[in-house]
Amino acid sequence: MATLTSARRLVVKIGSALLVDRATGALRADWLASLAQDVARIRARGTDVILVSSGSIALGRGVLGLGAGELPLEQSQAAAAVGQIQLARAYQDVLDPLGIVTAQVLVTLDDSTDRRRYLNSRATMETLLGLGVVPIVNENDTIATDEIRYGDNDRLAAQVAVTVGADQLVLLSDVDGLYTANPQTDPSAQHLAIVPHITPDIMAMAGDAVSGLSKGGMKTKVMAARVATEAGCALCITLGSPHNPLAGLEKDVRATWFTAQTTPQAARKRWIAAMKPRGSFIVDAGADAALHDGKSLLPAGVANITGTFDRGDPVAIVSTTGAPLGLGLTNYNSHEAAQIKGQRSAQAAEILGYKGRAALIHRDDMVLQDRSH
Repeated sequence: MATLTSARRLVVKIGSALLVDRATGALRADWLASLAQDVARIRARGTDVILVSSGSIALGRGVLGLGAGELPLEQSQAAAAVGQIQLARAYQDVLDPLGIVTAQVLVTLDDSTDRRRYLNSRATMETLLGLGVVPIVNENDTIATDEIRYGDNDRLAAQVAVTVGADQLVLLSDVDGLYTANPQTDPSAQHLAIVPHITPDIMAMAGDAVSGLSKGGMKTKVMAARVATEAGCALCITLGSPHNPLAGLEKDVRATWFTAQTTPQAARKRWIAAMKPRGSFIVDAGADAALHDGKSLLPAGVANITGTFDRGDPVAIVSTTGAPLGLGLTNYNSHEAAQIKGQRSAQAAEILGYKGRAALIHRDDMVLQDRSH
């Protein structure tokens, strides 16, 4: 079973009802400060932390005096525009005194369904984490419409966890986990501490009740768990309202853990391997050896290019003898790749007229043929 203390890369989802007082519309500043203490402690042991936070619309509607109840789309977008500033400042105010730099990352559904945007999002997040930053991720409600929005941040959090290759995702919720039935209406409902597999029976246990400020019910949480666990990320649902909720989770407060079905690395490799290549990079013997030594594919090792493809498309990697070596997601389109093939990465900017990425295919974005037999 996963435990929070073993997380390598942790995504934490914070719902609107935890951040914003329902009666006043004001930020729960003391609670947020306690969460910041948890984040600082977890990062101190070497764990990357990403926060997926709701709350921009709830904060913005309070500032604008829009009142309770469902808002028209235009008012929701306006409230989000005001609230995003409030939300970013709130996280900065509690994390900066602890020596933690924050960054605001706003995304839409298109950013995960479009491969180029997905790669850009992933590269940005990896860079931020590498620099020791805690990204604060939220759906870009100022431009999202009913047709393209995530609709709830449980789903968004799962997509973020998959994008960054997280091994654990914690949903801080207004419930302490999954029950066999709705405990508010069924006194015989039993709490489930561990869910090894998400079966139809498990899906049937999830209800649709919502808290009023938030959009997600238990069903969205279980659906998020399915996305996360299939990508190698264990997911936990726990009660978020007490102060220091992550510290409580480390002390075995009641929660439900959904078991990861693989590892993030294996899931990503399987995803890439299932793609149909749009072209090929024909590489020399030196590049062949470097790839199987765990290196990225650099322009210098490419002897020729076939096919027409865009950045983010799957491209086959082939030896000069025609032997298939692997498959990966390219950082350049076919026209750009043809211009810089055989050249050192440092020369790519001069040739293309702009500074691109050092590798044609990063090692994390490729899967190689098995040479064991």
